[in-house]
Amino acid sequence: MKSLLHPSVGLVGRILAIVLLTILIEFCASTVLYDRASNLRVREDEAHRVAEHLAVAGRVLAARPVREREAAASGLSSKHFLVRWTPVAPPQPPMSAHLQEMRAQIAGWEPALAAQNLQLYLREPGRDGTVSGSMALADGSWLVFQAPYLVSEHKFRLAWIGMMLGVALALALTAAVLLRWTLRPLRTLSAAATRIGHGAQQEPLPEMGGGEVRRLVRAFNEMQQRIHSLIEDRVEALAAVGHDLRTPLSRLLLRTEAISDRDLRRSISDDIVEMERMVASLLAYLGGEDDPEVPARVDLASMASTLVDEITDLGGEARYEGPDHLEHVVRPVSFKRAVRNLVENAAKYGDRVRLTLEAAPGAILLTVEDNGPGIPADRIEEVLRPFVRLDAARGRDTQGLGLGLAIAARAIEREGGALHLENRAEGGLRARITLKGAGGR
Repeated sequence: MKSLLHPSVGLVGRILAIVLLTILIEFCASTVLYDRASNLRVREDEAHRVAEHLAVAGRVLAARPVREREAAASGLSSKHFLVRWTPVAPPQPPMSAHLQEMRAQIAGWEPALAAQNLQLYLREPGRDGTVSGSMALADGSWLVFQAPYLVSEHKFRLAWIGMMLGVALALALTAAVLLRWTLRPLRTLSAAATRIGHGAQQEPLPEMGGGEVRRLVRAFNEMQQRIHSLIEDRVEALAAVGHDLRTPLSRLLLRTEAISDRDLRRSISDDIVEMERMVASLLAYLGGEDDPEVPARVDLASMASTLVDEITDLGGEARYEGPDHLEHVVRPVSFKRAVRNLVENAAKYGDRVRLTLEAAPGAILLTVEDNGPGIPADRIEEVLRPFVRLDAARGRDTQGLGLGLAIAARAIEREGGALHLENRAEGGLRARITLKGAGGR
């Protein structure tokens, strides 16, 4: 039962397993009951036949002279009832309760047989169902008989079990087909939910299936409509906020030129530039889901070299290791922003930055490493969340909203890749981007 509740078992599998389990239980129960009811029990017509054979054979042998009885017994024998005569009593093993019940059933048709010391025993228990027995005649001699196939034959039981098992499997297969057809709307709903969760456009689903499933599909359609409406409203609001914020910031930056104090002018200008960057990062994160940028083939090697040159132009120490050309289809602006965030983050916390690019089997690996203080191991996953800053852990007083890594992770995820952070054994942080698919020149 625990296997049916395992998370890896789908709804169809669970229902099918339950149906199959029910059929098997019913099959086993009916088999046991049938076997208990029919094992060593002769049918009414067979009991009648054996009783008549014994009564007739007993009267014929009793009427014949002793010297003719063996030949008469042979003449009374048939394929399904063998008779022989013996002047002495044959071995009489004790009868089981089932054989006693069978004897009572046979004697019920011919009551006179009960007075003739009718004895029954199985010749080879569990083989072919042959029942042997003996019956005393009036002069003290004995009639010995064999009735092959008097009880259910073992082969017959196996054939019957196989037939019933085939029926059970056919029922289970029919149930599987019907269940798959019944649950098809749920599979469609699951696929649509996955696509919506990865940023696909609104996709109303047709309402089909049972009443519960139709209500579920209707609720899903209403939900995705509300979600897309909220996203559209948010994008419009962000566009308006971005415009309204950038305009006064630009005016402030122009007005700083009128400040005669150079140090004060530089300080105010730096604050304004920081505010612009904060606004840009906030808009990039909150509006990333609806980025209309179209994927294009980009030379990742050239992009990496350019980002390294930007760091060196600002006086930092950085180097690139990798091929001269490696192309891959990505969203150029958002992906470059993601890699730039990682490179700038490495330059901010370390003195040396190394950016490596390689084409592995079925994947492209882009790694950014620094020699900074790293991140506590228990907080590596936390830094990928938005608005999380671990400056105290990294050992510096830095600026920003803590969106750089979150923006990078989201942009990489939209490309079907993954961002993994880990501390280097020699010190510093390693950020690895894994993109599916091989690159080309």
